[in-house]
Amino acid sequence: MRIDIISVAPNLLESPFNHSIIKRAQDKGLAEIVIHDLRKFGLGNYKQIDDTQFGGGAGMVLMIEPISNCIKQLLAEREYDEVIYMTPDAKTLNQSTANTLSLKENILILTGHYKGVDQRIRDKYITKEISIGDYVLTGGELAAAVLVDAVVRLIPGVIGDEQSALTDSFQDNLLSPPVYTRPAEFDGMKVPAILLSGNFPKIDDWRSDQAYKRTQQIRPDLLDD
Repeated sequence: MRIDIISVAPNLLESPFNHSIIKRAQDKGLAEIVIHDLRKFGLGNYKQIDDTQFGGGAGMVLMIEPISNCIKQLLAEREYDEVIYMTPDAKTLNQSTANTLSLKENILILTGHYKGVDQRIRDKYITKEISIGDYVLTGGELAAAVLVDAVVRLIPGVIGDEQSALTDSFQDNLLSPPVYTRPAEFDGMKVPAILLSGNFPKIDDWRSDQAYKRTQQIRPDLLDD
């Protein structure tokens, strides 16, 4: 999978993509992540990328020409399965979306900044808009990092134990059950006896029951789905 990201602040993405599972995915050749600095496509001597809003109002807007020129250049090089805009005024990212995107070959992500991008960019180029929650960040870079992490970890071979990803929270609209490791007792708190029994069918039943109870208590809305 190749993921291209258009960013106003590309340095914000260096750390998330150069450590842990995402770095290993790139080292294995399973994912290629390329970041493009929008300012390189800025206008004039000062490489302008933003301007004031038509109609007045506080805050700057990312201009149409720099973004369009960047996207056109990338589209001339390859086809993209999705051109995604990270913005708070969109449908919230969920596990189903991450699963679907993990099957794609090429993805282009545009990160917003300031008050966002000229609406005509969204109308002309964007095929999917994604939010990571009902709040506003300084820019879309961290949101893009969240999306990339959620997607790349699902690519076969990225995680050593692929079964692990399939049992994560939300894969079946349930939260994960509680998990335990050694020691079996700590400060008088014991691991549930069923987990030490070796009876794996009953352990599976216990985990399913706990997952349902946790979901019912914490996120009952998931059960409605």
